[in-house]
Amino acid sequence: MQLRLRSTDPDAIFAELILRITTAPQLFERAAVCLDLSALEQLPEEPLARALMGAIRRAGMLPVGLAFDGTEPLAALAQALDMPMLTQFRAHGKTAPVVKAAVPPPPAAAQPALATVPTVTQESGFPALMQHLPVRSGQRVYGRNRDVVVTTVVGAGAEVMADGCVHVYGSLRGRAMAGARGDTSARVFCQEFHAELVSIAGVFRVFETIPEELAGKPVQAWLDGEDLRFAALGS
Repeated sequence: MQLRLRSTDPDAIFAELILRITTAPQLFERAAVCLDLSALEQLPEEPLARALMGAIRRAGMLPVGLAFDGTEPLAALAQALDMPMLTQFRAHGKTAPVVKAAVPPPPAAAQPALATVPTVTQESGFPALMQHLPVRSGQRVYGRNRDVVVTTVVGAGAEVMADGCVHVYGSLRGRAMAGARGDTSARVFCQEFHAELVSIAGVFRVFETIPEELAGKPVQAWLDGEDLRFAALGS
């Protein structure tokens, strides 16, 4: 999720976030958020930026990066805070159409299982990150520069994020985010679709009610231009 700050008052931000989180605790509590500072008149200095992030954490959200705007001052602030710069997120405002599933790309060759606690690496070309244990509420799995393959389930309130594709060979009840660094060709695949949120390259859709034709079905999601599309696999 992206959190756009319009104030540099930590107390005001804390109070507003508490109100937001109490309206939808399962969606917002302990949610990973990318901070968008573009609405501020000027970037905060490092001490104030840390105070703002502290207020966000106290409210129950977890800042994980800064929304990239291509400017040197933001890059310097991100470096000072030791935080990554992420592709800006764009809410998918239209109701996503259900279309016949496109032919999915051939699956990657099976790879040896990796540790279930993912490691962060700067290198690319690694095999998919394999997650063989259920991803439970409050847990997050992130595959940097790779796909993530979950061979069990992603529970409500859990989160799976990958710079490549996300594959869930079980029930997806939490959040799935593919193309986290802006790869618009990334896709999300799952065996049983009950997702809270799906995002590809920052374009996301929150599901309060799963469309009847997709609920519990094998589903894939992909980007068609700026449109986030969903389809039942094999339809």
